[in-house]
Amino acid sequence: MNDAAVLAGRQRRAMVLLWIVPALWSSNYIIARLADGIVAPHALAFGRWALALVLMLPFVWRELFTRGLPWHREWWQLLVLGATGMWICGAWVYLGGQGTTAANMALIYAATPVAIAVAGTKLLHERMSRSQGVAVVFALAGVVYIIAKGDLANLWSLRFNPGDGWIVGAAVSWVVYSVLLRRWPSVLSPVARLAAIVAGGLLVLLPFTVAEALWTPVPPLGAKALGLMALAALVPGVLSYTAYSVLQRDLGAAKSALLLYLAPVYGGIAGWLVLGERPGWHHAVGAALILPSIWLATRPR
Repeated sequence: MNDAAVLAGRQRRAMVLLWIVPALWSSNYIIARLADGIVAPHALAFGRWALALVLMLPFVWRELFTRGLPWHREWWQLLVLGATGMWICGAWVYLGGQGTTAANMALIYAATPVAIAVAGTKLLHERMSRSQGVAVVFALAGVVYIIAKGDLANLWSLRFNPGDGWIVGAAVSWVVYSVLLRRWPSVLSPVARLAAIVAGGLLVLLPFTVAEALWTPVPPLGAKALGLMALAALVPGVLSYTAYSVLQRDLGAAKSALLLYLAPVYGGIAGWLVLGERPGWHHAVGAALILPSIWLATRPR
C-alpha cells in the first residue's frame, strides 16, 4: 500500500473519530456531577489516571522500555503535558464542578476551539480556509444558543462565581495541551505517548492528592468512588485521550478542537439518558447549527 493510500485511510478514520470522541468526552460531565460528595477531586483525578496507566501498560510496555528508553529526550515535555492535560484538566475541572453550573462550564469551554484554532494558525502554521472560519462561527453560535436555552436574554442572567476560576484555568490549560501535543513531535506511538504523559501527570498529581487527603475533609473511598474512577479512566480517559492524540496527528490542532463544539449536544443527550434531564428545542436548534458546521470545517478541500 502506497503512502497516499495510507494517508487517505488515516484521514477517513480520523473523520469517524471526530464524531465519536465528544460522546466519550461528555461522559466526564456526568461523572463530575455524580462524584460530588462521593470522592475528592484530586483523588478522583489521580485514581482515574493511575488506573488508565495500568490499562495501557500491557500494550505499550515493550515500546516504552525495551528499546533504550526512546522517550528519554522528551521527559520534560511529557511532564509538562501531564501537568496540563491530567492535573489541571482533570482535578481542576472536578474542583470547579463543585462550585459552578454546567451552563457556565459549557460557556467557558465554548471558547477553547477558537483559541486552539488561532494558536494553531499562529504557532503551528496550520492554514484555515474561509469556509472553516465560517464553520467555526456557526458552531460557536450553536453552542451559545444551547447555553442560552433559545433566548439570548438568558445569557445576561448567568452568574459567575469562584468555581468558574477553576474552569477558566482548565480551559486555558486544554488550549496549551492541545497546541503543545501537536507542536512537540514524538518518537512514540499515540498510545505509548499517552501512557508516558499520564505517568508525568501522576507525578504532578501525587503531592496535591496527598495534601488534599491530609488537610481537607474528604469522603472515604467506597464502591461508588472506585466505580467512578474506573469509568473515568476508561471512557473519558484512555479511549478519548488516545483518540484525540490520533486526531491531532492526522487532522491537526484546529480541526481536532472542533469536537469540543459537540460536547453540549452529546452532553444534553447523556444528561437525558442518565440523569433524566429532558432536552429542549434549543438543543435541536443548536445541533442544527453545530453538526453541519463540523462537516463544513473538516471536509476535504
